[in-house]
Amino acid sequence: MLNHSHRLLVLTTALVAASAAVAAAEPSAELIAAAKKEGTLTTIALPHDWCGYGEVIEGFKAKYGITVNELNPNAGSGDEIEAIKANKGNTGPQAPDVIDVGLSFGPAAKKDGLIQPYKVSTWDSIPDSAKDAEGYWYGDYYGVLAMGVNKDIVKDVPKGFADLTDAKYANSVAMPGDPRTGNSSMMTVYAAGLAKGGKGADAAKEGTAFMKALKESGNLVPVNGSAQNMAQGTTPILFDWDYNVLAMRDKLAGNPPMEVIVPADGVIAGVYVQAISAYAPHPNAAKLWMEYLYSDEGQLGWLKGYCHPIRFNDLAAQNKIPQDLLAKMPPAEGYAKAVFPTLEEQSAAKAVVAETWAKEMGAQ
Repeated sequence: MLNHSHRLLVLTTALVAASAAVAAAEPSAELIAAAKKEGTLTTIALPHDWCGYGEVIEGFKAKYGITVNELNPNAGSGDEIEAIKANKGNTGPQAPDVIDVGLSFGPAAKKDGLIQPYKVSTWDSIPDSAKDAEGYWYGDYYGVLAMGVNKDIVKDVPKGFADLTDAKYANSVAMPGDPRTGNSSMMTVYAAGLAKGGKGADAAKEGTAFMKALKESGNLVPVNGSAQNMAQGTTPILFDWDYNVLAMRDKLAGNPPMEVIVPADGVIAGVYVQAISAYAPHPNAAKLWMEYLYSDEGQLGWLKGYCHPIRFNDLAAQNKIPQDLLAKMPPAEGYAKAVFPTLEEQSAAKAVVAETWAKEMGAQ
């Protein structure tokens, strides 16, 4: 199984080629003491079933005895950025210390002076292509866009975007949310455009046109895809990152039976990044949180939640990944054509969606 997982990583070496393995380092006693003195960490947009964050948060609390104040678990990347902007002068409980956002949001937040630099002890094992050289943001994990299908309702499981135009999928297809504010939704639109042969701005145009046609045909449901809506049959076909859909499958435990499909015609991978707010009320707790996330323990916590941690290659090289975790990961087949859009392509796509989505989709 280890070789099986390595096959996936070979396919994405441009993004995740790990540097030489480094010995895991513990945060300094001074940082731990300063963080404990602050006593609290404020997070935002971390649902407990996303990347295994529930266990990760509990692990951090148990290890350091720091209270975690969790804001708006279901917020999108854009909401996280707005929360920093709205709380620049606020040191109260509504000001986030840390953010976990889509890749394109990292450089933009740096440019706008919203985040501060910090290099964790395991910095050298984070691929250079997935981090800001000055330490303002750094990749944490990545996934591939997938479809979750309620097999009680959908008997003929679609294999890709092209299949979804069929009338038999009426009132069935759902997106994670609004692509103007959520990265997973933005990349759903991008993947639909990728299936049409587009990239960058063209992918956004093609993807928006696809979703508009799906809406006009009655196949696209005007409800966000979720485990509850999947179970109730409101959104029997939904898009999200593979780790979210796989966690949803586990949560539903066969009620209803659910199949997870990587679209054959639009395989897109997405990287998320961590950063510390430039206005963090608890800067030391924020730094300690980063140390925990990028430690072996934190990285394996994400892996338990089906996310591919950014230090995966480093951990694998040191034989630190338990076989039972590897056995639960989805097979490498289906990931072979995964496309990692560049920051430039993502920025071009986001600009198109920001400008045209409301008009094309009739969305406010």
